[in-house]
Amino acid sequence: MKLIVADQERWVLPQLLRQRAEELGAKPFLSFAADDASVTYQQADERSDRLAAGLAELGVSAGDRVMVMMGNRLEFVLTWFALNKIGAFHAPINVDYRGEFLEHLVNTAQAKVMVLEHRFLEVVLASAQNMPALQTLIVVGGPLPQQAGRLSTLAFSELPSEQEPPTVSVRPSDTYAVLFTSGTTGRSKGALMPYAHGHLLNERNLNLLDLDGESSYISELPLFHINAHMTVYGCMIVGAHARMEERFSASRWLERVRESGATHSSMLGVMVDFVLRQPPSEHDREHNLRSVWMVPCSPALSNRFRDRFGVERIVTSYGTSEVGMVARRVVDRSDRVHSGKVDPEFYDVAIVDEDDRPLDTGQVGEIVVRTHLPWTVTHGYFGMEDRTVQAFRNLWFHTGDAGRFDEDGNLYFVDRLADRIRRRGENVASADVEHVLASHDAIAEAAVVAVDADEEGGEDEIKACLVLVEGAQIDFEVFWAWCEERLPYFAVPRYLEILEQLPKTPTEKVIKTELRSLDGGSQIMDRGAMGRRERAR
Repeated sequence: MKLIVADQERWVLPQLLRQRAEELGAKPFLSFAADDASVTYQQADERSDRLAAGLAELGVSAGDRVMVMMGNRLEFVLTWFALNKIGAFHAPINVDYRGEFLEHLVNTAQAKVMVLEHRFLEVVLASAQNMPALQTLIVVGGPLPQQAGRLSTLAFSELPSEQEPPTVSVRPSDTYAVLFTSGTTGRSKGALMPYAHGHLLNERNLNLLDLDGESSYISELPLFHINAHMTVYGCMIVGAHARMEERFSASRWLERVRESGATHSSMLGVMVDFVLRQPPSEHDREHNLRSVWMVPCSPALSNRFRDRFGVERIVTSYGTSEVGMVARRVVDRSDRVHSGKVDPEFYDVAIVDEDDRPLDTGQVGEIVVRTHLPWTVTHGYFGMEDRTVQAFRNLWFHTGDAGRFDEDGNLYFVDRLADRIRRRGENVASADVEHVLASHDAIAEAAVVAVDADEEGGEDEIKACLVLVEGAQIDFEVFWAWCEERLPYFAVPRYLEILEQLPKTPTEKVIKTELRSLDGGSQIMDRGAMGRRERAR
C-alpha cells in the first residue's frame, strides 16, 4: 500500500495540520450542521493555536487528560487539535452517558478539566461529588451555571488567548487520545492511542475508500467514536473536505448526502438497514456518492444498497480501536461475508484457542494481532496495568473477538467472545450495566446478556437477568424509568427476567450462555423494540 505520508516521523497530528494549513490555506476543511459552522485549513490551524494557548494558561500541560463531552460540532475538533498541540490527550465522552457511567470514565482518566456543551451541564453537575479529580468545566454555548459547587467554570468563548502556545514537541510514539472502549471483559477501559496508530489507521481507511483531495466525506457518526475521527483525520491527510452532521437520520440521509455534495461516507450496518426502509424514490440515484464504508456488511444489505442508490464501491473492514484496521476489502456481489485479507506489511494475525495455541484454517478461535510498525497499536489501558498485561499476553494483542481464516486467507469475524453487546451502533460493556443495576435497592444480583435483535445490521437487544433481595418486589415500568435516569438510552435493557438465582460455575462465575434464551414465557418482561432510542440532543 502506498502511503500519502511515507515518512513515519511525520505521523503526528499537529505537524500534519500545520503543513496542510501552509499548503492549502483557504481550502475548506471542516463543516458542521451544528450552528452551520465551518473552517478552512488555515483557520483550523490558527484557531486551535489560540485555544492551545488558552488551555496552557489554564494549566493544562503535556500528558494531561481533558474530557470532551460534545456532539458533532466545530468546538470538539478544535479542542482536540489544541490539546494535541500542547501534548495533552483528549478523552471524548459518549454524550448519552450519565451517573455512574459518566463518573467511571472521568475517574478512570483522572481528568481535572472537562470541555462540555451547555446542554450536558446538569448531568455533569449531578455527578460532581463523585468525580473528585475534576476541577474545571469549560462550557460551550449557553450561560455559565449560577452555582457549580466546588467546580470552577469558564465560557469556551473566553478560552482563546492571543499569546503564542507553548512549543511542545510530540512524536509518533506519544499519546494523542484516550478513547474509551467496552473491551472484552469487565468495565469500560480507556485505550491510550499513539499518534502513529491514528495516522496509519487513517491512511488505510482513505486508501480503502479511494479518498483524494477533491473528495467530500460526510459522517453522521458521533465524534466521540473513532470512526468519526477517521473522517476528520483522513480528510486532513489528503486535503479533502469533512462534513459532520449532528446525528444520524434515516429519513434525511439522502437529502444530506445530496446537499453536501458528499462523495464518500461511513455507515454502520444498522444505519444501512434503516435507510433502506425509507420509501424508494425516483431521485435515489441523484447524488455524488461514489464510495461507502459499511460495517458489519452483509451481502443482502450491501447489494440492496448498491442496487437502489447506484454506489458501486462498497468497502468493509475488521479492526478494533486498539489495533486499527487489520483486514479490509472492496465488497463484491458474492455471498461471502469475510472482512478481507490481512496486509502483511503492517500486521500479523492469528486465530488461537483458550491457551493461545494457533488453530488450523477454518477453525474458530480468538483473533490476536501483532503490528510490524512501531507505535501502531494502543499503549494499553490508562490506569489499568493488569488489563493491559492481560490484553497483550504472549506478545499478541487479544481482541476478544472470535474469528477464522478461510483457505484463501480471508478473515471472518464470527462473534464476540465475552461480555460485549452491540446496540444502536454502540459497544456496551455488560459489566457497566450490571454495576448500575446492582445498585438498585431491590436487586441482589444482576447479569446482562445480548440477545438477537429483530433487525438487520449486526445489532443486539439487551436482556437483564435479576435476582431480587429476599422479600423484595419490583414494578417493571418503575424499574425501567429508574434505568433511564442512570443509563445511556442504548444501554437500557429491553428484556427483564426475574430469577431465584443466577447459574454459576463452581468458581462463582455466571454462566451467561444459559441466560440468553427468550423462552421464559411470562417470566420475561419485554419493553418492546422502541423504548428510549434517541441520542442526546
